[in-house]
Amino acid sequence: MEQIKKNNLYRKLRYSKSNQGYITINRKKLLNLCSNDYLGIPVTKIKVKQMQSSSRLVSGNDESYKEMEEKLAKHKSKQASLIYPTGYMANLGTIATIAKKGDLILSDELNHASIIESCKLTGSKISIYRHNDIEDLNKKLKQKGGKKFVVTEGVFSMDGNLSKLKEITEITSKTGAITILDDAHGDFVLGEDGKGTGNYLNVARKIDVYISSLSKGLGSFGGYVASQNNVIDLCINKSKSFIYTSALPSFLVEYSLKRFNANREKQRKKIVNNTILLTRGLRQIGYQIDSKTHIIPIIVGKEKTAINFARFLFERGIFVQPIRYPTVPKNKARLRISVTAWLSKKEIEDALIVFEQAANKFKILT
Repeated sequence: MEQIKKNNLYRKLRYSKSNQGYITINRKKLLNLCSNDYLGIPVTKIKVKQMQSSSRLVSGNDESYKEMEEKLAKHKSKQASLIYPTGYMANLGTIATIAKKGDLILSDELNHASIIESCKLTGSKISIYRHNDIEDLNKKLKQKGGKKFVVTEGVFSMDGNLSKLKEITEITSKTGAITILDDAHGDFVLGEDGKGTGNYLNVARKIDVYISSLSKGLGSFGGYVASQNNVIDLCINKSKSFIYTSALPSFLVEYSLKRFNANREKQRKKIVNNTILLTRGLRQIGYQIDSKTHIIPIIVGKEKTAINFARFLFERGIFVQPIRYPTVPKNKARLRISVTAWLSKKEIEDALIVFEQAANKFKILT
């Protein structure tokens, strides 16, 4: 712990309450630029019923699951889907089920921790390819292995950039490799009717397995996998993070249904406009912003600088968390901004004034 503190990597929990686009910490109300509730879909509250307290294979398979899973499968143009208690568990359960010892997994170097851990559980040979480097991927796919898998995020959670899915699926189609897409941050936000990154990049049907979240764009809770029937059947029968845990409470599934059936298109237009407004404003100030999505990192380098930068924003009513090692590489600490549909034009303009003050204070403009 002393070493963690010495390296400016110490983290602690802060108690807070979120309300739409704001968060209150120690009675201080701040504009929340850290929320993963990207669309901010307004829905009426639901009545909490008695919760199931067992595995779905034992006695926890409420009928609400059937409706939601059918909608999610259609949403991803797949035969079937399966809901997990969290997106992390969906990655652990799915990848560790369909890949095995003797197989070869190609994983993007910037993939989420849940993908990294799930790959380790498979016993497969794991080969990390340089971020979005198609030449490196193609080279490493030539290694010997049983079944071959390529795993990537759709929108990378710490950089906000898009995976090169068009090029990846061209390679996997030629080689017979299986494409697994973690679309947690693109799902419900990008593409036609929010169908996600695959749809947005016109390769939706070339993705073999989708793994995603219900807690980000949809703003509910849980995770899911969508694929062909035999993959889902295999997960039901072999996936440990599905079998050996209590079911997600049915009221959360019903809440997901309400949000799924809401007017998501109106909210998607808001987040697109807000992303354009904030990105353009930051670039005009002089920040180097490469992201083209609703996740906007401001890379400041040193961990201590990121902490002080976030504190400066906090004192002026803006809540953005500093992201540091091991979430990102050492000396690539950053402020990770999440744009949501909750934000108004006035709130974004006011926030940009503070970001300009911060840029002058910390002298990080290029």
